[in-house]
Amino acid sequence: MRKWEHYEHTADIGVRGFGSTLEEAFEAVALGLFDVMVDVGKVEPRECRGVEAEEEDLEALLYSFLEELLVLHDMEGLVFGDVKVSIEKTKDGYKLKAKACGEPLNLEKHNPKEEVKAITYHEMEIKRLPDGRWMAQFVPDL
Repeated sequence: MRKWEHYEHTADIGVRGFGSTLEEAFEAVALGLFDVMVDVGKVEPRECRGVEAEEEDLEALLYSFLEELLVLHDMEGLVFGDVKVSIEKTKDGYKLKAKACGEPLNLEKHNPKEEVKAITYHEMEIKRLPDGRWMAQFVPDL
């Protein structure tokens, strides 16, 4: 089961995603990122985009993944309300493939909140919790 939460961080908002798998934690933190910007519960899966990333470590993988989603938001005006991720361990690190589904931003429908300017490594952490779930978190630049 994936879920996310926002946590207070000085003048910014932290995003923390949880999942029973690493993939679910990545999915949850992506949805948490878009929930900083809009009400993701109102986003319908009208259009889907594929995202791929390949990095040496999980933090760089999360950064690249979220950066790709933010670029799609900035360039195409899309907001996402559903994300499916697969992560494969490779000899050089990790490879991620994702499918993000959503629709063009509609100011009346999606209730815009904050503008995310950039993905950062600030407070980025990915770990397995004592209860076996995975957690991924970071603080975006608002």
